[in-house]
Amino acid sequence: NVSCARAMVGVVLGRIAARVRLRGLRLGGFSFSFSSSASSSFSSSSSYLSRHLKSARVNGSRSFSSSSSSFICDLPERESMPYDVCIVGAGPAGLAAAIRIKQLREDVSVCVLEKGAEVGSHSISGNVFDPRAMNELLPDWKNLSVDGLECPVKQQVTKDVTYFLTDGGSYWVPTPPTMKNKGKAYVISLSRLTGWLGQYAETNLGVDIFPGFAASEVLYHEDGSVRGVATADMGIAKDGSMKDTFTRGIELEAKCTLFGEGCRGSLSESLKAKYKLQEKAGASVQTYGLGIKE
Repeated sequence: NVSCARAMVGVVLGRIAARVRLRGLRLGGFSFSFSSSASSSFSSSSSYLSRHLKSARVNGSRSFSSSSSSFICDLPERESMPYDVCIVGAGPAGLAAAIRIKQLREDVSVCVLEKGAEVGSHSISGNVFDPRAMNELLPDWKNLSVDGLECPVKQQVTKDVTYFLTDGGSYWVPTPPTMKNKGKAYVISLSRLTGWLGQYAETNLGVDIFPGFAASEVLYHEDGSVRGVATADMGIAKDGSMKDTFTRGIELEAKCTLFGEGCRGSLSESLKAKYKLQEKAGASVQTYGLGIKE
């Protein structure tokens, strides 16, 4: 019906607008090209729109309701973006993986999904940073800059002090050798470091990074292997109705999918349950402690 047709067109246009805003492009004749098995090429905004209108195959029905009426509208299939490697989570591990993959194979297409509004917004830890891994990943990191921004690893540790805390006071104790950081480690902001790594990966190596897009679903092949992830639909009201800002999620299909969500990531937990990874490894249940940083 007319309502469903309008909803479908609105979904497609909303998705295109989001992609354009995300990638900093303009609707004036842009092009997309994908490597890997699906060698699709979109030569203009008009052909891109035409493709999605023509391929709007029904992928089940979803019920939307409003205070005045309720209806079922058939939504088009989610847009699919093929990559060689898809990484979930733009933390230090995910970004290091993206950088290393592009160092090994420049022709491999890599994307990174980050639920935070920008890379680094959820990496809020200040820490003492051992640069050994950084030396292996980017040997010349001290002299590298991205758009004039140098690597934010500057302040070396100048003093080590260890105290044993009690209810009534504290006692100085010798610093254990494994905890000595003077002269070899740095005091950094993890948020600034991950932000810089994201800029380096995107600007210098061509990694596609999508901040503000949380992966909400693992996609599987018929044989049970992982084929990628999907982002959630956006613009759904509490009562289940579609807002004016409604847009369909995106399917990111990849030959290899890496999950770098951190502790108790929702997708990682679902994978552990599906494949019974904990039972097969004979591993104990993960436990967590509460720490205090000053």
